[in-house]
Amino acid sequence: MTSGDAIRPASRVLLSLAAVAIAFAAADTYVVVLALPDMMSSTGLPITELQRAAPIVSGFLLGYVGILPLIGRISDLRGRVPVLLASLVVFAVGSLITAAAYNLESIVVGRLIQGIGGGGLIPPTLALIADMWPPKKRGLPLGIVGAVQELGSVLGPLYGAVVLAFGDWRAIFWLNCGIGLLLAAAMMRHRDPASSSSSLTPKDVGRPDVAGIGLAALGLLALTLVMLEPTRLVEGVTSGLAFLPVTGDSRWLTPLALATYAVLALFLVRQATARRPLIGWRGWPALARETDIWGALLLTAGLGAVIVTFASAEPESGAVSPNAPWLVPLAVAAFAGFAVRQRRAAQPLIPRGALRARPAWGALVVSFFIGAALIAALVDIPFFARLTIYRDSQLDAALVLVRFLIALPIGAVLGGWLLRRVPASVLTGVAMLMSSAAFWHMSTWDATSLKHPTETFSLIVGGLGFGLAIAPVNAALLAHTADAVHGVTSALLIVARMVGMLLGISALTTIGLRTFYAATDKIPPAAQLCGGDSTACRAYKDAVRDAGISQLHAVFVGAAVCALIAAVLSVMLLREPQEHAAR
Repeated sequence: MTSGDAIRPASRVLLSLAAVAIAFAAADTYVVVLALPDMMSSTGLPITELQRAAPIVSGFLLGYVGILPLIGRISDLRGRVPVLLASLVVFAVGSLITAAAYNLESIVVGRLIQGIGGGGLIPPTLALIADMWPPKKRGLPLGIVGAVQELGSVLGPLYGAVVLAFGDWRAIFWLNCGIGLLLAAAMMRHRDPASSSSSLTPKDVGRPDVAGIGLAALGLLALTLVMLEPTRLVEGVTSGLAFLPVTGDSRWLTPLALATYAVLALFLVRQATARRPLIGWRGWPALARETDIWGALLLTAGLGAVIVTFASAEPESGAVSPNAPWLVPLAVAAFAGFAVRQRRAAQPLIPRGALRARPAWGALVVSFFIGAALIAALVDIPFFARLTIYRDSQLDAALVLVRFLIALPIGAVLGGWLLRRVPASVLTGVAMLMSSAAFWHMSTWDATSLKHPTETFSLIVGGLGFGLAIAPVNAALLAHTADAVHGVTSALLIVARMVGMLLGISALTTIGLRTFYAATDKIPPAAQLCGGDSTACRAYKDAVRDAGISQLHAVFVGAAVCALIAAVLSVMLLREPQEHAAR
């Protein structure tokens, strides 16, 4: 660990590039919301069957969360910078596959790979901050990185709207690919040998494997052509021969596809024999011995089952996927197997004792409840706006949430600055009390509340509260875990928040639906109430709207309770142990 005053310039540049990459990946999480209708149309899915496109979203989440603990552990063993570089390249490759996709399955594969790369950026970045700053000075850099990440959620829809104004949905992912590769190249140019666990000398660091890069670029170009099947090339007298299947009718059995496989094989041979391979091939056998791969697979399977169970749910009919009867037992069995591996493996995925300190595991618990509360704001504030004052404009309804989202990065920076003066437990407790109070006030909104400018204040208070909590929760975890496990523990913190969001929206949706059904049961049937009278029909529609408002009130109350639980637990669990404070 270096002192905050003796940080190398290259390390500062690396951290800045990592923060930009995180913001870009966060923006990509939200940009797909605007592009989803066009993506569905290109695969032949009607807009009315939105649920069939759920794998486009859940596939990204699966990649983002499922493999995160393994990526975090690899960053502990192989170094922060190699994992950051690899994650950027994986994100770029996933973007390329998504842009060139020709059906729903190929889009989902691309989004899955994008999620792996985007999620893999966060644990090594947080660990890099812990490597560069002592505990007392980590607050502001943690707050800045958190702010940049949350800023991506604000800029994502805007970025998507601008690109879609001049091109189609594929242009978004082509840009993602290019920017990801540019960031990776800049990071490679400025990387510091001291920040990596590699044995390369400073002179070696500046010598990339040109042959390996060339083979990788050629392989990706060939893969893109196989997937896109450009009309001019396919219909060409000579070039078209490369797209004729050798057997059957699959595009993956054409001469061009076979050539792609050959280039991939040459790339792997190059990585196995090069003195400075791009992917550090020779270190992987040792890496496999230093961590529990089987345990990582079991944890990934369990998290994947949880994600599909809740992310593929149909909100109108229930809070879980129709496949929950077999997904839930699969998750339970996978988590049980992981627990056994943790006890018996010689080198478990999460090193024994890594989370022994109360603030360390307490940060995971607090993060879970923060996620459960936060998701209510992200989903149900636009829903409330659409239900009441912006019935004909999805864009205007979404802009209501922007008032909340803008306050998040401001709160994150402010929380990082305050952390030098206020204990993490107190700061997080006050922050979540602010968010709880904001949700409680939202539960009193009526059909005209959002027309009043004063309601912006409750949105800002709620966003500031969630932002203020980012740095202290991260700082508490990093301060009470060893340097050698900062990557995997940071990954677990993100997993806790994401799982909290999934389970939170499931539980809150269930509560809200029960309230809605109870309210609609009291409304007479439309045919009885209307009877040809337009005034009576309007009264019926208002009654249904009020039932929807009651549903969202129940959700906001539930979110207020989750935020209040997070506040209480943060004061209890994140406070410094007496021996640590004395030291």
